[in-house]
Parts: sequence; structure tokens; C-alpha cells
Amino acid sequence: MEKQGKFNKLFVHVVLIFGAFMMILPFVWMILTSGKTFAETVQIPPKILPNNFKFENYQTVWNSLDFISFYLNTGIMIVLRIVTSTLFSAMAAFAVAKLEFRGKNLFFWMVLTQMMVPVQIFLTPQYLLVQRLGLLDTRLALVIPGIVSAFGTFLLRQFFMGLPDELMEAARIDGASIWQIFFKIYLPLAKSGLVALSIFTALFAYKDLMWPLVVNISQDKLTLSAGLSLLQGQYMTNYSQLMAGSVIAVIPMILLYVAFQKQFIQGIATTGGK
Repeated sequence: MEKQGKFNKLFVHVVLIFGAFMMILPFVWMILTSGKTFAETVQIPPKILPNNFKFENYQTVWNSLDFISFYLNTGIMIVLRIVTSTLFSAMAAFAVAKLEFRGKNLFFWMVLTQMMVPVQIFLTPQYLLVQRLGLLDTRLALVIPGIVSAFGTFLLRQFFMGLPDELMEAARIDGASIWQIFFKIYLPLAKSGLVALSIFTALFAYKDLMWPLVVNISQDKLTLSAGLSLLQGQYMTNYSQLMAGSVIAVIPMILLYVAFQKQFIQGIATTGGK
């Protein structure tokens, strides 16, 4: 039994190491490719290590694109989406989880239906909405699709349902209003859920490619993911420069993860119930 336990533990560790290697392999390949010449990137069979790592690729990409604007636009979009999405999703989730009103189940069914529909279907109505608001080719247009999140409403509903109803009953006896109950009692208790939703919202916003390309034209209004698409040529692509730009774009998220690693892990691993 002891040998069997050691074998199972060893097998689990081998599988986890292999999974970690497969996860990190694309990043290693991206860094290696960013230092290659164009001939080395299209060589067959593929060349793994560059002969001489070309740091000039980073300088060329940095000078050809406005990365400062890309960083700024991406940061603004992430912050505003996190603030609006967590607030409005928490309100909707609290109403569905703790309040009684006519059509509550229908409302939640509509939220779940939105999660099942492909995101591309909403591109046209969202674009027309932004156009009628006069926000095309603006930084504010980047935030519109992320103001309310169906996924966030569903996620936070599970957290609020894990909190006891006696808290609301006691607060009502003390004369608290619905807004006071929400902001002063239930919202602080759902902190772990809000952190988890903030993490997911930031990741979804960071890798959002289609919407920034559709709604904005000017280069100084693009995000990092959309800006990198400018390195994709119609007939030929310099993959070494494209990978160099990808390395530059991913650095902020790596630094953010290193700085808030504990919060990232707690936000995803914990639940709202105590």
C-alpha cells in the first residue's frame, strides 16, 4: 500500500510537470522567436535557438508602434470594465439571489441565455449603439461591452446564495434599507467573489481583440491586442517582430501577476461561503 501510494504520488507529479511544461512552452517559443532573423523564423525544419539573439527586433517594434498609447488604452479599459462590471453584476446578482420580485426566474434565465450565445452576435447591435452615442473611435467605446457581465451576474449570484438570509432579516429589523443591506453587509462579505470577478474581467479585457478593432480606427485608440495586429501583414509577416511585440505586450500582465499573486490565487480558489 505504501509503495502504491508513492507510485500514485509520483505519477501525479509527473503529469503536473508535463502539464506545466506544455503551458510554458508557447511563452518560451515566443521569446526565442523574438530574437531570430526573418530567415530563421521561416526555416524548415523549424530552428529552435537563434544563432545570435537580435535585440534589435524589440527596438524596431517599439519605434514602429505607439506602445505608450496601447498601454494607456488597455489600462483604462481594464479599470473601467472592472469597476462597472463588478458593481452592476453585484447589484443584479444580489437581486436575483436575495430579493423576491415578479419575473425573477425569467430574468435569470435571460442572463443564462446570454452566456450561451456567441459573443460575435452582439457585435452589430453594440456597434450601432456606440455609433448613435457618438463614441466611435474613442477610448470610452472600448468599455461599452464590459459594463455589464452575464458571467459576473451568474458568478456573484452563487456567492450571495451562500450567505445566510438571517443577515437581511436582522438588518431589516434594525431599520436598514435595501441599499444599506447590499453595500454594508452583503457586498463586503462577497469580497472573494468580487476579487475573482475582477481577475476574470481583467483577463477577458486584456485579450479582447475583435471589439477594439471593430470600434476604433486610430492607432492611438487601440489596445495592446489590437495594436499587435498591425504587425500582421497581408501577404507576409515578420514573425520575429510580431513575437517581440507580443513579449512587450505581455510584460505588464506578468508584473501584475507577480505583484498580486496572492490575491489572484485567493480570488480564484476561495468561495463566498464561510
